[in-house]
Amino acid sequence: MATDEKSALGSVARLRELLDELPPDLAVHVFTHASWTTKRSESYERLAFLGDSVLSLAVTSHLFPSLEADRFGAGELTKIRAQTVSGRSCRVVAELLGVPERVANAAPAGAAATVPNLVSTERVLASITEAIIGACYLSFGYERVAAAVVEAFEPILDDALEHPVDFKSALQERLARRGALVSYDVVAEDGPPHDRTFTIAARIASEEIGRGVGRSKKDAEQAAAREALTHLGAPASGS
Repeated sequence: MATDEKSALGSVARLRELLDELPPDLAVHVFTHASWTTKRSESYERLAFLGDSVLSLAVTSHLFPSLEADRFGAGELTKIRAQTVSGRSCRVVAELLGVPERVANAAPAGAAATVPNLVSTERVLASITEAIIGACYLSFGYERVAAAVVEAFEPILDDALEHPVDFKSALQERLARRGALVSYDVVAEDGPPHDRTFTIAARIASEEIGRGVGRSKKDAEQAAAREALTHLGAPASGS
């Protein structure tokens, strides 16, 4: 195992311990997809709604006192937090926690065929990460969970500080040289109101140059801008 992989696995160790200590009734809900039950309340959706807020508060509470006020205003803090808690970041944590394997083990009889498709999607893995955090919060309280969450997401936070991602600004700057403007249009919205996924197209006039999916419109716009940069032949570094 490579050193970086060992380090990444170590970062989620405390969160994994909490997950393994969850009461059986909550643990079942964490890994139950809505399509597997007749009651949506028995799926991970409500726990994900709660966990999303706990995750955001934990990261915000860590960021606010640790970054210099003169260098990191509200706008910069918002961008760093958004990058740290994005669906892409939650998927990384889910994979480190072994969520795909846990979902496969939790699948009821007859649902095994749906597992590969479910665990291949960012939305599902991100939601389950949030559900884990929500369930742990209910079981162990905020302080213990917040510490585990910060530790799990710290490598991603460090990367966000070193390599801030702003594909929209990079695309705008590139197009400005050509005298062109980009617009972003929502082309699809999926999922229940508390767990929406947005698909957004980046367009120059009527030509679509990129399309992105995200669990917020901002995330989807960033993904669309990233694809547009690739389409235009620009390095999609975002910085």
